[in-house]
Amino acid sequence: MHTRTIPASGAALPVVGCGTWIGFDVGSNPAALPQRAAVLDQLFGAGGRVIDSSPMYGSAEQVVGQLLDQAGSRARAFLATKVWTTGKRAGIESMERSMNLLRTDRIDLMQVHNLVDWRTHLETMRQWKDQGRISSIGVTHYTESAHPQLEDVLRTTPLDFVQLNYSLAARNAEKRLLPLAQERGVAVLVNLPFGGGSELRALRGRPLPAWAAEIGCASWNQVLLKFVLSQPAVTCVIPGTSNPAHMEDNAAAGTGVIPAPQFWSDKLAGLGF
Repeated sequence: MHTRTIPASGAALPVVGCGTWIGFDVGSNPAALPQRAAVLDQLFGAGGRVIDSSPMYGSAEQVVGQLLDQAGSRARAFLATKVWTTGKRAGIESMERSMNLLRTDRIDLMQVHNLVDWRTHLETMRQWKDQGRISSIGVTHYTESAHPQLEDVLRTTPLDFVQLNYSLAARNAEKRLLPLAQERGVAVLVNLPFGGGSELRALRGRPLPAWAAEIGCASWNQVLLKFVLSQPAVTCVIPGTSNPAHMEDNAAAGTGVIPAPQFWSDKLAGLGF
């Protein structure tokens, strides 16, 4: 799998990871754990590392922590989670709980979820980074309506990462956020690369165009992910899945040809986006 550099640290990060919203919220159903373990096996086997979670995602942190512990694979993972609350004390308690659930004494990336009380939490996160409890810090959102606020934070606040939505049908980030992140030396995680599933549903049943083979795509998942990765500012894309076969398919988008943004100029109309 291709890697891209985290500007703040110089470390290389594989370009396809795994989101855990909904799909890993199965803590009350032990029978569902082997399938999620197989997803992580596919991720790591393909060379991926990034696992993104949040306290908002129910039992997802607990499930990820349990599976990594059982497999002895914590060292293979780049663990990204979030703080999603208001107030300094509540933020500290939330982040400590996340570390306990994930069964780790160090979080690779701690993010302020949806910019909730971001000034307060970033102050604490910087202190924890200085202490070695966090490697990188960032902020997130998942709607285009929040992009102006994300832009303001990016322009005024030192960050290692920003997480945002970007896909074929939701391209607003191209205008300002992606160029700004690149200018500011901020790594980018992309959520909702399938538009929450709506883009895959729109393409279901349609044959792949002939040009898909030119960039090594064998599925619509791979086409949509390679579109996102065409943007050089994107460090890693994190499609969520609880299906090992889908994880294998998604991970393949991080291999082979990653086209330049110009590749898509005459392709998008034919896709209906």
